[in-house]
Order: sequence, then structure tokens, then C-alpha cells
Amino acid sequence: EEAGPGDDMPGMEHWMTRPAHLGPAHLGSTSSSSSSTQSGGSGNAGRLADSLAHTHLSHPHLAHPHLTHTHTHLTQSHHVSKYGNAERMETGDGVPVSSRVSAKIQQLVNTLKMPRRPPLREFFVDDFEELLEVQQPDPKQRRPEGAEMLAVRGEDLGVVTNWPPSLEAALQRWGTISPKAPCLTSLDTTGKPLYVLTYGKLWSRSVKLAFNILHKLGSKQEPMVRPGDRVALVFPNNDPVAFMVAFYGCLLAEVVPVPIEVPLTRKDAGSQQIGFLLGSCGVTVALTSDACHKGLPKSATGEIPQFRGWPKLLWFVTESKHLSKPPRDWFPHIKDANSDTAYIEYKTCKDGSVLGVTVMRIALLTHCQALTQSCGYTEGTTIVNVLDFKKDVGLWHGILTSVMNMMHVISVPYSLMKVNPLSWIQKVYHFKAKVACVKSRDMHWALVAHREQKDISLSSLRMLLVADGSNPWSISSCDAFLNVFQSKGLRSEVICPCASSPEALTVAIRRPVEDSSQPPGRGVLSMQGLSYSVVRVDTEERLSVLTVQDVGTVMPGGRGVCVWVYGVPLLCKTDEIGELCVCSVATGTSYYGLTGMTKNTFEVFPVASGGGLVSEYAFVRTGLLGFVGPGGLVFISGKMDGLIVVSGRRHNADDIIATALAVEPMKFIYRGRIAVFSVTVLHDERIVVVAEQRPDSTEEDSFQWMSRVLQAIDSIHGVGVFCLGLVPANTLPKTPLGGLHLSETKQLYLEGGLHPCNVLMCPHTCVTNLPKPRQKQPEIGPASVMVGNLVSGKRIAMASGRDLGQTDDNDQFLFLSEVLQWRSQTTPEHILYTLLSSRGAVSSSLTCLQLHKRAERVAALLLERGGLQEGDHIALVYPPGIDLIAAFYGCLYAGCVPITVRPPHPQNISTTLPTVKMIVEVSRSACVMTTAVICKLLRSKEAVATVDIRNWPPVLDTDDLPKKKSPALYKPCNPDALAYLDFSVSTTGMLAGVQISHNAVGAFCRSVKLQCELYPSREVAICLDPYCGLGFVLWCLCSVYSGHQSILIPPVELESNPALWLLAVSQLRVRDTFCSYSVMELCTKGLGLQTEALKARGLDLSRVRACVVVAEERPRMSLTHSFSKLTAFGCRVNLAICLQGTSGPDPTTVYVDMRALRHDRVRLVERGSPHSLPLMESGKVGPVLCFNICNSVLRLSKTQLLELLTIWVHSAHNGSGYYSGYGEEVLQSDHFISRLSFGDTSTVWARTGYLGFLRRTELTDASGERHDALYVVGALEEAMELRGMRYHPIDIETSVIRTHQSIMECAVFPWTNLLVVVVELEGSEQEALDLVPMVTKAVLEEHYLIVGVVVVTDIGVIPINSRGEKQRMHLRDGFLQDQLDPIYVAYNM
Repeated sequence: EEAGPGDDMPGMEHWMTRPAHLGPAHLGSTSSSSSSTQSGGSGNAGRLADSLAHTHLSHPHLAHPHLTHTHTHLTQSHHVSKYGNAERMETGDGVPVSSRVSAKIQQLVNTLKMPRRPPLREFFVDDFEELLEVQQPDPKQRRPEGAEMLAVRGEDLGVVTNWPPSLEAALQRWGTISPKAPCLTSLDTTGKPLYVLTYGKLWSRSVKLAFNILHKLGSKQEPMVRPGDRVALVFPNNDPVAFMVAFYGCLLAEVVPVPIEVPLTRKDAGSQQIGFLLGSCGVTVALTSDACHKGLPKSATGEIPQFRGWPKLLWFVTESKHLSKPPRDWFPHIKDANSDTAYIEYKTCKDGSVLGVTVMRIALLTHCQALTQSCGYTEGTTIVNVLDFKKDVGLWHGILTSVMNMMHVISVPYSLMKVNPLSWIQKVYHFKAKVACVKSRDMHWALVAHREQKDISLSSLRMLLVADGSNPWSISSCDAFLNVFQSKGLRSEVICPCASSPEALTVAIRRPVEDSSQPPGRGVLSMQGLSYSVVRVDTEERLSVLTVQDVGTVMPGGRGVCVWVYGVPLLCKTDEIGELCVCSVATGTSYYGLTGMTKNTFEVFPVASGGGLVSEYAFVRTGLLGFVGPGGLVFISGKMDGLIVVSGRRHNADDIIATALAVEPMKFIYRGRIAVFSVTVLHDERIVVVAEQRPDSTEEDSFQWMSRVLQAIDSIHGVGVFCLGLVPANTLPKTPLGGLHLSETKQLYLEGGLHPCNVLMCPHTCVTNLPKPRQKQPEIGPASVMVGNLVSGKRIAMASGRDLGQTDDNDQFLFLSEVLQWRSQTTPEHILYTLLSSRGAVSSSLTCLQLHKRAERVAALLLERGGLQEGDHIALVYPPGIDLIAAFYGCLYAGCVPITVRPPHPQNISTTLPTVKMIVEVSRSACVMTTAVICKLLRSKEAVATVDIRNWPPVLDTDDLPKKKSPALYKPCNPDALAYLDFSVSTTGMLAGVQISHNAVGAFCRSVKLQCELYPSREVAICLDPYCGLGFVLWCLCSVYSGHQSILIPPVELESNPALWLLAVSQLRVRDTFCSYSVMELCTKGLGLQTEALKARGLDLSRVRACVVVAEERPRMSLTHSFSKLTAFGCRVNLAICLQGTSGPDPTTVYVDMRALRHDRVRLVERGSPHSLPLMESGKVGPVLCFNICNSVLRLSKTQLLELLTIWVHSAHNGSGYYSGYGEEVLQSDHFISRLSFGDTSTVWARTGYLGFLRRTELTDASGERHDALYVVGALEEAMELRGMRYHPIDIETSVIRTHQSIMECAVFPWTNLLVVVVELEGSEQEALDLVPMVTKAVLEEHYLIVGVVVVTDIGVIPINSRGEKQRMHLRDGFLQDQLDPIYVAYNM
């Protein structure tokens, strides 16, 4: 995005001020060649001249760097020259120049002194580019102050003589020397030993499996698996024996095992990504156990289906009974450890993708040696392992290092831990185990379940390995566990936290020591400091601190450093948090098949501040954040995967979880079922917290808890939470081991599929980078505008339609009543009107003579029964049909003024009848004419309860007209007299009646006749409501004036038969048809799936040349497009704010920048540009319609900028004013008698109340002139002023409807300073709360507005008028009076 003049450009600032600190030698190559030879002052002048030559005039406000330099440099020289250098001459600005300088340069320098006047166009540019606020650095921000850190070394890896050359060699040795020694004991769910695997059994079974993998899969010529191929290991967590045999079988066969989780269903969380990993590794065979194979999901034929995203696999069961015995002479080939891949461990990333970390055989062996040395492992040691044995610490200690040292592992399955959390402690006591491998959660649950049991003691333990010691809040579990179990023989020095990652394997481990003289390291760190990556010690009394424990020192044989998290891997300072990197043989080598990512992670060369490399060997990024404390102790403060950067400050997801869990009541949510992640909204990360609440909690509890959590996170971490959601228990996606699947949870949140039961959003506190509210510019006078227009050669935004010629016979008549009388004499049998029933049959029709006679009888009724005078107002309350037309002309014949009123809806009298009553009252009607049915309805009980019948004027029933005609028809004489009143309710709920004179009626009908080429032989289908505006003119007036036949289709009939209108148009071979958006919507929704059936019924719309949508709003492009697709028209869909004629060019579409529109600017952009909005032309300006687009402030602007201004109309058929019995003359004169403040100030214009712009197109119209297209943006009274900008509700609503498929309709309105969004939900109510974050985010991203209230309602709550327009003000009243009965109301804090 190009920055306009005067924009703050932080990057620019740095670039501009830089040369000020440099001497002349540093100046760039643009300096003139003479400047280096001339003495100081003239060098400056030369530089100055050169700078001027290089200054770009297109950006007058942006100083050139050299220019900036010169100013600063000159000011300094000036002070020097005054005293110390008198022989130098001074120019106008005290700039010292040598006398040798030419007059030209002197003149240039003098020019500089003059104040620069911006070019004229800049006076008129309103720089509307909405720039998001850039977060300014906090002046109180803490910065690291320590010295640069040095790489820390682990102790040397001492090679012990009896260490085997490879892991397979170790297995062979123990399998043959000590075949009876126990290797692994598995337990059942009651805690009893299920099976003891000895080293002899492990060796023999692994050999047997290795033989079968290599020789029994595929054929002899084409084996399925060769050495080096990858094979999947799919074993459940309660079967370590089968897994161990399979793993060592693969090592012996020299194939690469890829251990993965057992897929439980076809749609497991993250299962697709695992499949992607298997596919990229080229896996074709999956090893599994008999029990696991039986438990896999099966199809009806008994086959295992292909899981989503997985490659086609052969499932191979590894139980001995299913395998062939190897020949006596077959032995596996056992080599020394080399750089071949030993195994691939899967790793799930922050975004949910699954990577495979390859570990070489030499790394595997070295890692086992390093662990043996660090942990002091010896032969025959017993270990209790609670961890997952397929990966990470559980695999390294419980499957690999144990075999190298012939140790005995007691594997405690997770299913047993769920039933009995103390089982691992009981096993330690029972087997007198020396080592236990656990996670802090196992310690926590043991504490919760502990009840002074007798049969437990932990005195045998010399090492309690805490696998997630790198998690900053594991320290609380360690402390609490020690506190309780010290009485059971647990010693403090036994607890050994370690830090590990899939890429770097074990990073650091606290060594077990025999005496407790050496206390473990711990630090109390300031949270605020940590958020700036600075280590600052604080006191434990403060709430905003993080207590961390050391995870020991770097592994033997390794080196460790901390580097910057992003960008160049610069070494951190000693008091700076960075990412830990290690250099060792015992690490992963690569991400399988991903060379780019491998380079970034496994081939890092840390750089010292001097620029030199720390080591010639590559380091591996561990993904752990921390620092190295005194004595080389490693402290971990978080993980890269949990890092959330908000406004330049770093927060750790685990810390935020810890804060949320500490909020009372703690039992409100489940401990392990809380997710914290960030989503990007408006170019910054925002924090989202999602937790499972307990089933028994009430809504009151949840809101209390949520507001406390928000306060706690704000006060402790100094950061706001964008969204806090609570979901029902057990509904968040799980990993196969039962943990929370974070990336899948985030995905569900983004897609709107979490179905929360409570949501609290705080965009007001979080989103601080919105653009500044717009400041209104001081007004520019009309004279300046005229000058500006003339200077820039710009055309005033004005367009005219063609002239009306007096051509036809009927044009001689001034009054419509005279035209009807003339037609009844000249063409008495010509049919003017045909009314269709809901079945499509003709229910009634009127010829010229029939209409004339019925009108005469209506006039007689009025004069006889009504006793009315000339000029009385008559309310016509009729359903759409022929009675309405006859009644209208009857009123004209009697000299009365008709007002058409929509009848009350029989099913909804209480809400529709008051409007009828109001129009009758406001229009001061002397009598009401209607049908017998409606007469009865007006006297019904429900009607009487709503409106008092005694207040009505006389009601005449026209079903029974007098037989005789009226004695003498009224002869009008004044063309400016009132013909009828046009009453309508605007979308904002304003009832307004416009006075239409006889002159205006004639001009309007003539204009429509010319524009639409109407004459007696034409047939036109009209499916519109005939109560106001153009709908009334087309239904009642045009046929009489032009003589064409109108086929009338009441829109209400489409509700029972959506195909009625289209079938009528097709069967009657109509070429032109008029409809409204509500009719179009009924068709698209009702017939979208029936196109083939309609074609079979003979629907053919190829003869239609124009389908005109009559609307008083911005063209609804999406609807017209979907309608055109539905009907496969050969015609064009046109819109009649200007009537679209048949002779003009097709309507064009332009794309405008929405951000410019908010500032009342029009900026044309390409289709698909960000923030682009498509606008469809509203048709050709009608005959004798002069359009002017005006504003009190008119500015010139950049190229491709047009003005978005109010549309004014000057025409013979403008209304003469609002009808009001209360004499509000000011409003009337303002709307109907406006004059321009410059140019042609005599012409009288009427304001339309719509915003839009004119654009001269390349197309030509029928007259050969270039075509002026009018684009309507929206109604002025509908527009909302928010943050100093003008928003059109339709734009925000379009964004909201796009966010989720369940949103059927949307309406927005302002309430005090808040934006309220009401959405109608199609779907189950549990989806209601999914919409709140999605709506808030969409409006923020696309409109830079914070939604104050989101109201989710059932379908049909948003009131829509007969024209298909939303009644937003009615909705607002309903909201304020609490009448909407919403599903959910979310108040964003």
C-alpha cells in the first residue's frame, strides 16, 4: 500500500535521519563530483544543488536523505562561521558559501529559503488510506544488560570398556549370555503382572520377526520390504512387549521403524497428518499385534478401511504363532553403529502438521551412552516407566537404554493409571525400583488420590525422572509431591527434571546425587521481564512472577547455547531468553524428506556479536526457550510451539494455562482440558482460551469464572484475551493418548465448529491497533471547488437523459383521466390489464371501456354515498389487483386525491393494522374504500382490539357498486394540482407521503414510455407491490398512458407457487418484465433445485430481453447473479433507480475500494483487490432526468478517484413535496427545492437521499453520446457514522453472512456508540455461539470496527418490508425493548 503524503513511516524516519550522523565522506554516490574538491561550505551547496535535482516532486513531503543531511550539517556550520571564519560570505539563510560559487548555485540556495507551496491538487486530497496503528516500543521496556553468553559444555562422554558397539549387539549379548534375565514386565488393568519378557525371548522373537519381514512379505524375486525401507509400528499403549519385539525386529532387519498411534476411528483428530507422514516416508507395511488388529475399524466385508489421508497399507501381525521359523543357518547381520537411519519419531507441530525426525544408529547409541552416564544406569537396575514407550523419554529410557544396560523395565499402562493413579508408586515399592520415569501430571494425580496408604514407600528410589521438567509449572507438582511423600522415604535430591525435544533428544538432565548438600537451582522471574525476553529476578510475594527450576546441565559430550528466536541466530546475553541449541552426536538428523525445514532446524550456526561463528559444527534448535544460569544450569521458561507474540511482547501458552487453572473455583474446569492458542486478527496475534467445563456448572458460575480468568490474565501477564470459550465436557478433540489436540481445537475454532456453551470476547481491550478515528476536514468554499475543477479540467458530476418530444396522440392530454376517456372511445375493446391467479390462469381482465365504466361507477359511489367534495383524500385499501386500478381512476373521475394503502395481513393484524391506520390519519383521508372481505377484517375482534373502530373515517365497500354512472365527470383544470399521494415507510421506519401533481404523473408516464419503448401492441409482465413508487406507477398508470397490456402477477401468490411469475413470462412470451428483489429471492430460494423440472414443463425465457428490478437500494449483485444463473437468461437484469431502457448498453460493474467509501471517496480498483466492493450500474438516466451529484464539500482527488456524493434530481416528474398536516416546511424545502451553491444556482433540484457517483463510460447509448453510468452506493439515512467514518450496513452484513454457512440473514445497526450485529441462525442452537467470534473477527478484519453486541436469533426475526428491504430501525426498537427472543446475546467487552 503506497503511503500518502504526510504519512508516518517509521522505516522511512530511520533512513532519513541516518546520514545526519555521518561526515561528508559517508554521503552517497549522488553527491556531485565537485563537492569532494571544493572547500567545506561550497561542497555543501553543491550537494544541495545535486539533492534538489534528485528530489522527487511526486512526494513533496518526503525529504531526500541527502537533503536532510544538508539541513543538519548547514545549521552547525552556520554557528561556526559567525565567529571563527569571517572571510566566508553568507547567503540568505546564513548558509556559508565560498565567493567562487556561481550565481546559479546561489540562486538555488536562495530558493530553498522560500516556503514551499504544495501544488493545488493537494489542497483537495483527503488522505484516506487507513493505516493500522504500529505498536510503538514501550519506553519502560526492559532490555538485557548482561555480557554475551559463552557456549556451555557437558562433561566428556567417557567410553566404558564393556559398552557395546551397537544396540543390536547389546541385545544379542544379553539374549545369549543371560536369556533368563527379565527385560520387560507388562501389567494388566488391575496392576497384576501380565507377561514378563526375558532377554532370551526378546532376542529370539526379534530374530524371527526380522526374518519374516525380509523374506515372507511379497515374493522371493520382489520382496515388499528391503533393508532401509520404512515400516509403520501400530501398537496400543498397553502392549509394550509386542512393540519392543517389533522395534528390535526392525533394527535387526535393518528396516526403519516409524512408531505411530493406533487409529481409533476413520476421522481421528490429526489422523490425516499422520497419514501424510506415512505417505511421504513411503510406508507400505504396518506391523501390529493380534489384539490391536482385531480392534481396528473394519468395513462390512471385514477389511480394514483406508484411513483418511493414509497410503494403502499391508497390515502384518507380529505374534510368534503367525510367523515362520527362520532356517538354522539364517542370522541377522549385526554391524557397528553407523550413520544409517535407525528410526523415525513423529512430531506434531503447532499448526497440526506431522513431521518425521530421523535418528541415525550412531546417534541412537551415543544417546543411550550419554543417558547411562548421566543417570548412572547399571546392569540389573529396575525402572518403573509410566511414560509412552513409543516416543520421547519413554522410548529412550524404557526401550533403548534399558536394553543396552540389561535393565528390567516395569511398564505401567495409562489405562491402569486412570483406574489407580497410585499404581506406579505401588510398583516402585513392590519391585524396589531404583528409577521411575514419570510426568508431572502423574505426580499430581498421585497426590490427589493419596490417602495415607500403608503399602507404599519410595525409599528405594535414587532417581525420579520428571520427563516434562521443561514445563515451567512442573515445579509446583514436584514441590507438592516431595512435601507429601517425604514421609514415605522420598529424598529431595532424587527428583531429576529433564528437558527434551524430538529434534535434539535429551537436551539436559539433572543428575541424581547421593547427598542433599547441593540444593537444586530455582529462579523467581518477573513475568513482565520474560515478555520482553529478559531475565529479571523478583520476589515470590508478587503474583506476576514465574518460578522455574533447573533441568540440570547439558548432556555429556554436548555443547549448548541460547540464540535469538527469530532472524539471525545471534548469541543471547546472559540475562536474555533465547532458543536453546545443542551440538552433539546424540541428536536427530533431519525432518524426513523436508530439506528446507531441516536446514533451518538441524543446521544452525550460532553467530557471536562480533560476527564470528561460535563453532564450525552445526547446532540443532531444540524448540525450548530459556537461559543458562550460574554453574551451567539450564532453565527452561517455555516452548517455541507455545510462544504467542502480542504487540511485540512474548507470552507462553503454558503460563496462561497455569494462570487460568489457578482461578477459583479450581474444580470448575478439567485440568488437562484447556487450550490456549493465538489467532491472527488485524495483523497481530490475539489470545484465545478454550476450556471444557464440568457438566454440573451453571451459566452464572461460568460467567463469574470467565470474568475472573480475564482479570487474572490481564493483571499477571499484562495481556488481554481476545476470546474465552467454554465447551461441554468431553467435546474437545483428543490425541490418541487422551490429551488435548491443540491444532485441531484451533482449526475447529477458526471454522466455527467448537460449539461452545459460553463465550466471552474482549476485542475492545485487545485490539489497540485500529486506525485513528477520522477527523473531519475544514470545509472548502464553493469558489475553491469551481477553481479546482477548472484547473484540473474536471467535469462537474452531472448527467442528463434525452429530451421528451410530443409525439403521440395521447401526449396532447394533460391529465390521466382524460387519456382513459380518450382510450375508451378510440379503442374500447383493447385489453389494458390481465390479472393472473396463483395457478397461472387469467382470473380477470379489463379493457379500456370496462375500466372507464367501472371508474365512473366508483365516482358515483363516492359522490352519492360518501358525499365527498373535490380535493378530498381517499384511502384505497385493496389487495394487488384490478379493483385497486378501478378505484384509483374512480377517485380521479370524482376529483378526489387517492392514496394507495397496503391492506393489513389477516394472519398478522396486530402489527400490520396500525400502519394502515397511521397512513389514513396522516393523509387526512375523508373516507376508506376497500373490498367486502377487508371490510369484514377491519371490523373483526382482533382488529377492534388493535385499533378503535370508532376513530376510522367512513369505510366504503366497492364490491357492490351502484348501477348508474356519475352524472358529470370531474374536469381537472390545474396541472400543478395534486393527483395522488405516494405514502411509504422507509427502511429506517419513517412514514413519508410525497405529493405527486398531474404534471409529474404525465411526465413520469411519458418518461417510462420512451425509456422502455411501450406502445399498445406490447405486453409487459409486472410482479411488484402496487402501493408506492415505481411499482404503483407501473401497475396503475403506465398501461392507461401508453396503451400496452400489463400482465399483473401479485407477488403474494409466489409464496404458494414460486414458479408462477417465470412460467407466466415464458407461456405468454413476454419480452419485458418488472419485478422486485423479494420476488427474485423467492424464485432463487424456491426454484434453485427445480431448473430441470421447469425446463421439462416448457419454461423458456429466451424471448425476454429485459428483466428490470425495481428497487430503492444499492443493486444486490449476488442475488442478480444467482438469479441469472437460475434462469439462464438470454436477457440482462437491470435495476430501476434509473430505469434501464432497451436501447442503452448493458449495465456495467465497477469495483471500488471500501476503505475509500468510508471517507466518502470513490477509488476504482481491480476485481479481486483486497477491500474491493463490486457495484452494478443502476441503469440509464431517464428522459428529462438531470442528475447532479452534490456535496457541501467537494474536493478534487487523486487519479482514478471519483466523488461519492448525494444524488440530486431535476425533472418534470419530481414530487412537489412531502405531504404533512403539520406544516414541516423546512424539511420539505430542503428535500424538494434545493439549489447548488455554485455554477447553475437557479435550477431547482430534489434530493434523492442516496449516495452514489457518476462515471462516463466508453460505451455509447442510442443517441450516439457517451454513456453516463450512475452507481448507487446506498441511502444516506441508512448509513452509520462510526469512528468518524460513514459505513453502509449492507457492506458489514455481506461480510458477516460470508463468515459461516449457518448465517442465513444479518442486519446491523448502531446503538449508542456500539455496533450491534443481529444474525439469523439456520441450524441447531448449539452452533449459535460459534458465530460470535467469527462475526467479531470478520468485521474487525474487513471494516476495522469492533462489534459491540452479537445477537443470534431464529430465522425470520429480522423484519423485511414488501420491497424485500430490511427494516433495521424496527429491529433496533425490538432489540431495545427486548422483544427479539434471541437464542444468545453476546456483549463484547
